[in-house]
Amino acid sequence: MPASLQSGGTHVGYKAGALVTFSANRTLYSVMASYLARPAGLRVQTSAFSDEEIIARVLAGDTALYEILMRRYNQRLFRIARTILRDEDEAEDVMQDAYVRAYASLDQFAGRAQFSTWLTKIAVYEALSRLRKRKSLQEVPASSDREDWERQRMESVKSSGPDPEQEALRHEAVSFLEQAVDALPEKYRCVFVLRDIEEMSTGETAACLDITEETVKIRLLRARQMLRDELYTRAGVTSSQAFHFLGMRCDRIVHRVFDQLSNLSSK
Repeated sequence: MPASLQSGGTHVGYKAGALVTFSANRTLYSVMASYLARPAGLRVQTSAFSDEEIIARVLAGDTALYEILMRRYNQRLFRIARTILRDEDEAEDVMQDAYVRAYASLDQFAGRAQFSTWLTKIAVYEALSRLRKRKSLQEVPASSDREDWERQRMESVKSSGPDPEQEALRHEAVSFLEQAVDALPEKYRCVFVLRDIEEMSTGETAACLDITEETVKIRLLRARQMLRDELYTRAGVTSSQAFHFLGMRCDRIVHRVFDQLSNLSSK
């Protein structure tokens, strides 16, 4: 894994598992202070601002706007981190680390590459680093663990339709699709999630995974073949419904990141 990330010609200091030193002229206290100063329950709304515009405003001192970027990319980072690690709790830890590291190096982001690609790459590197540290890789959860996971997932589902039985069947189908994706070998799984679930371009996917565009195309074709078209027919759902990271979970990541940034600024 590279020791640094690169945005255009600018190298961004990055080392998995290590804290990043923040530049002296940027204090993280302002992030938490401005966040807490807002009325209780108020959340930064989805903005029409581009990533580059938000970054410029954050660097200019409007640090609370960093929340928009987190909420904008929570879904993507969760999906790719979970795809690599196959562990939802650890995926959230990766997300938190990625956001903190990205914030630490925000003033080094040159803008010659897309911010979304740069951020996703940080998450990919962190997830792969954690994966390498595991003694037992790609272990399939025991059947009892899988049953507990499915039970917890179903209990968290709130039916929005008039037919609870149909709603339960739909979520069971989504879970079935997620299990099928989990069963793919890692190199195919990562490409499939970024291209077909996150709908990233071939070029973006190649940049995030450090592979060629041709390799992306080959792996995506193979992944689709392995999943088989009939899987989608039987599941009755689209792949974009898999691995959702919304609502309270999204809020939790935002709060955790701000908490960590605040703690770092007090050291």
